[in-house]
Amino acid sequence: MNPLEDKEERELMQSVENDEWKSVDNLDEEISKAREAAAATFRKSERMNVRMSYKDLRDLKVRARQEGIPYQTLVSSLIHKYVTGRLVEKEH
Repeated sequence: MNPLEDKEERELMQSVENDEWKSVDNLDEEISKAREAAAATFRKSERMNVRMSYKDLRDLKVRARQEGIPYQTLVSSLIHKYVTGRLVEKEH
């Protein structure tokens, strides 16, 4: 998928082209805070067991294989996107 096919990517690119982005004075500190936040997002501290149908688990593993990631990582990513409001239904 071309990134500019996505509405959010087009809006981001437009804002960059409109020179709406400004550098911060404390760039190194901001980069450090962003790295720590990203690392904390993926730090695993809790375990969860879920019962699901054989078909759903099989399909999940197939989808994860297509993405090139372990299926547990895919599930964790989906849950994270859902709870942060970034998982949206596809329009039909």
